[in-house]
Amino acid sequence: MEYKDYYQILGVKKEATDSEIKSAYRKLARKYHPDVNKTKEAETKFKDINEAYEVLGDKDKRQRYDSFGSNWQGGANFDPNQFSNMGFDFSQAFGGGRHAQYDFSGGMGGGFSDFFKTLFGDFGGQYSGGASQGFSSFGGHSSQSSRRSRSAQSAESAAELDITQDLKLSVSDLMKEDAISVNMKSFEKCTSCSGPGSICPNCSGTGFVNINRSIKVKIPKEVKEGQKIRLKGEGKADSYGHKGDLYFKVSFYDKNYEINGTDLTKTLDIAPYEAVLGTSKEVSTPHGKITVKVPANSNSGKTMRLKELGLPKKNGGFGNLNLKMNIVLPNDLSNEEILLYKKLAEIRK
Repeated sequence: MEYKDYYQILGVKKEATDSEIKSAYRKLARKYHPDVNKTKEAETKFKDINEAYEVLGDKDKRQRYDSFGSNWQGGANFDPNQFSNMGFDFSQAFGGGRHAQYDFSGGMGGGFSDFFKTLFGDFGGQYSGGASQGFSSFGGHSSQSSRRSRSAQSAESAAELDITQDLKLSVSDLMKEDAISVNMKSFEKCTSCSGPGSICPNCSGTGFVNINRSIKVKIPKEVKEGQKIRLKGEGKADSYGHKGDLYFKVSFYDKNYEINGTDLTKTLDIAPYEAVLGTSKEVSTPHGKITVKVPANSNSGKTMRLKELGLPKKNGGFGNLNLKMNIVLPNDLSNEEILLYKKLAEIRK
């Protein structure tokens, strides 16, 4: 998930005052408002500007963003798709015209990014204030989204609780009849304190802790790359007890095999003399070790098909294992062997 640098979007420094942020927002909003700017990139730019101001123009959101911004930028291992529900309720934190409810449709600015939703998804259903205050000055447009049915709101809330995580599978994983164990890391609300700013040894005052858990996943036969495996009720949970689903998006990775449906391809290295004269080779397969006969005059790239030694099929049986010949020179040729190759070269002239 892409990290959003809201300070860069508004063109202000991290130490910018509220008035500087507001001034920068108004200047950019006028420049990129769809009623004024008809270029293709203006709509996207306007959406980013409004999202940035919704965060930086609000004390609580800005505090949360500043607390975790460096983490989002920092490491490749920081996976926002593994976030559990952040669960905070700031409904009493706003005064005046601000209401702690949020509309993720984004009003005039368009839908908010996944980054925004992940970081501020616990702020609820609709929100007025922030960037939306600037919309009415352009052509009389209103920032309020159209009302949706309760069933639609419920569906959207459920979707916010879902987690999608990549799952790399090896041939060994695909061969197993039983469920495999998958280790997951998530970033969850600290239950030992009241949230960010607290003096808490458990989360160091951030309000969040790293959670590691192991989950069992049954891999369906003939699963394909890009396919999603759903685990119902294993996603995030909100403060009302609702639980989302966990989706594993499948990809394949195996250093020994190329996977094509239920068929496998494996490279078999042979020496030049073995390619010419033929040989017997011990080969490891997903079903155990076997001995195969390499026929004489086997060229590099030639394939041998071994039936029923591939991956399991839905309706029983297995795919095939293809052995692809690869002629390689030994690394430790003796002087005598080199002389023999020279003699062979003279004979072939």
